[in-house]
Amino acid sequence: MKHVEIYTDGACSGNPGSGGYGVILRYGAMEKEVAGGAKDTTNNRMELMGAIVGLETLNERCSVNLYTDSRYLTDGVTKGWAKGWRANGWVKKDKKPALNPDLWGRLLDLLERHEVKFIWIRGHNAHPENERCDRMAVEQSQKYKT
Repeated sequence: MKHVEIYTDGACSGNPGSGGYGVILRYGAMEKEVAGGAKDTTNNRMELMGAIVGLETLNERCSVNLYTDSRYLTDGVTKGWAKGWRANGWVKKDKKPALNPDLWGRLLDLLERHEVKFIWIRGHNAHPENERCDRMAVEQSQKYKT
């Protein structure tokens, strides 16, 4: 199985507001950048989209280290929150609806295909790939400003 490194970041100008995400995929010496955004979104949706798009870009089952500065993303997966929300009809333990069920569902489906290890990194801390992803995300968010 191929091992891929994925770095992601999301950004939002206003929350909600115009948003973007940036992704770097690295397999050996090969590297690919992917970016996108949306007009009316939230930072958490863009963080999720970065991970989703990164994993959707893979053409075959892979072992992945996914680096993100989003606690929402890492905790949602590693602490089992998202799986619990889905099992409970997208309702949290406090009986409030889980946010972003459409994106969490897509991500959980992708996690069944790939072996993914989520690695939290501190944002805006001179991590080269995180800084590149942040620049891509901010650039995309500017494209969607009204």
